[in-house]
Amino acid sequence: MQNAKIGKDCVIADYVYVGKGVKIGDNVKLENRATVYEGVTIEDNVFVGPHVTFTNDPYPRSANKDWKILQTHVKKGSSIGARSVIVCGVTIGEYALVGAGSVVTKDIPAHALVYGNPARIRGFVCSCGRKLETTKKVKNHVCMECPVCDTKIEVAAQDYAKIEKEE
Repeated sequence: MQNAKIGKDCVIADYVYVGKGVKIGDNVKLENRATVYEGVTIEDNVFVGPHVTFTNDPYPRSANKDWKILQTHVKKGSSIGARSVIVCGVTIGEYALVGAGSVVTKDIPAHALVYGNPARIRGFVCSCGRKLETTKKVKNHVCMECPVCDTKIEVAAQDYAKIEKEE
């Protein structure tokens, strides 16, 4: 954990690897065998499931003279399910939920529910983690509401349009 910055009240489980210069916010939970390599920033209140791997090299080779690290940013309140792989250079939006076993190759908008290989948007979730229901579509956004805690959020129409149905 050389030069890593780890916030207060974090839970770092067994056999977790935290690379040089990694930044971890407050109240973050890193489950068993998570690997967080150099170039990753994790904001407050993030859950990282067991065996999650963050990469940091878009062109990995055993010897690479022009090796450059791509930054990865995990925003507050998001959750990443077990055995997911986060390919470097992406941003995972606030309160997003990455399903177990997913491979994240693109930016994920706030509140998005994604899963699969590659991970695709399948819906949107509340900050409490429950799937949101669509209440109204307006020109530039979609109004959504949590059926459990009644929280209301607005999702950009361009993000909502990316929802893919399961086949």
